[in-house]
Order: sequence, then structure tokens, then C-alpha cells
Amino acid sequence: MSEPRVRVLKHDGIVVLELNAPPANTYSYEMMRELDDAVLAARFDPDVHVIVLRGAGEKFFCAGADIRMLTDADPTYKYYFCLHANETLNRLEQTPKLVIAALNGHTVGGGLEVALAADLRIARRGGGKIGLPEVHLGVLPGTGGTQRLARLLGKARSLELMVGGRNFDFDEARELGIVQQVFDGDDFDEQVLEYARQFVPPGKAGKAVGLIKRAVQSGLEASFSEGLALERELQQQLFQSEDAKEGLAAYVEKRAPQFKGR
Repeated sequence: MSEPRVRVLKHDGIVVLELNAPPANTYSYEMMRELDDAVLAARFDPDVHVIVLRGAGEKFFCAGADIRMLTDADPTYKYYFCLHANETLNRLEQTPKLVIAALNGHTVGGGLEVALAADLRIARRGGGKIGLPEVHLGVLPGTGGTQRLARLLGKARSLELMVGGRNFDFDEARELGIVQQVFDGDDFDEQVLEYARQFVPPGKAGKAVGLIKRAVQSGLEASFSEGLALERELQQQLFQSEDAKEGLAAYVEKRAPQFKGR
């Protein structure tokens, strides 16, 4: 039986999805299919509250699409490959579970585009380079990179990075706002899990975390008034949840809440 292209590992409310295509964890149509299935499974698993995405090994998070595949394939295949990859990343972005990209190594080209579909990005200091160098191949970041980076950094800064095609280190990525945290040390995986644990029950209301994500993600794509309407709708759902009842009761009783993610 062949090795899975996406390994799935569970840790008490957290599921780790590991891109597994050595040496550089480049993605293919088959990997995107497996990632799609894994995200869907996590989406409907009530015991999963946070998704962590990382690359297998220590050198690469992901180096983007398999260039040999893009070189050999006909234009129609390339178009549908990009379409499917975009659909998979949209699913990752829209799922009501917090998604953390753990950048354990080089995160370039399509690899950064995958990471941009996550909600938060955590990197290992000195672990590698990050950037969107597609311009050097005569193409553009075609798996959502032009749109997500511009929404994250604004027009001028994102344009400068993409048309320049420069790769840079994770500390600069943090200064730019692409990466939220840069961790030191050899225990990066455990540091990422410890970071992720702060968003899962019983310490944090996982349902509220997911709906906060949905309010922000969907609200930013709508008008301000539509965003407020969505916020009210999601708040009403939370008022009816077990976690909200527990959180309000714990506040009144002056004790730490014990959330269940329901």
C-alpha cells in the first residue's frame, strides 16, 4: 500500500495534516484530493476543534506545485488542476475550525499559497525561506496567492513582493504580518501543539472560536451591514449552545469554565 500524501494525526481536539511528498512536499492533484478529504473529515468531526497543517520532514513545509507535472501537462489539465487546488484551499479557508499552518521549513510559491489559506501561520526561526517567486517562471501565484496576499498586506506591499519574486526569512515575514509567531528551539512541533491547545476545550469554547472565524472570514467578503447581520445570526446560535451557558454560569460563579465545544 502506497504512503499517504497527507498524513492525519490526532492530538486531543487537534488534527495535524502533514503534507507528505518528499523531498520538497510539492503538491499534485492526488495530494489535493487527499487534503480535501482530510479537511472534510475534520470539518464534520465534533472532537476536532483545530486543524494544524505542516510539511513532512524538517526542510520543507511545501515548495508548491510539482513543476514537472506543470511542464508536461497540457493547458487544459493545468487549468483544471489549478481550479481543483483553489477549491481545496477555499474549503480549508471556509471550514469553521481554526486552521494553523506550521511552517517547519521552506514555504515558497504554491506552498505559501497553501499557508495563506490558513487562519494563522507559525514558523520555525531559521527553518527556511518564504515567498512567491512565480514571476521568475513567467507565471503568477495562481492558487489564490494574488488575492489572499493582497487582502492580507494591501495592494502596494503585496504587489512589490509578487512582481519582485523575492524569497525572505520568517522573521521578515513576521514583520510584514504574513507570519504571526516565530518559535525558537528544536521542539517546534510541540511548541505548535501547545500554541494550538489554547483554542480547544475545556479551556476555550471551540464552537465560539469556529464561529468567530466564520464571522470574520465571511464578513470581510460582504458589506459592513451584511457582516453585522451575520454576526448577529452567529451570536444567536452561540447563545443557544452548551458552551455559552457554561461560560456565563462560570463567570457568575467566579470559576474557570469547562467547555465541551458544543
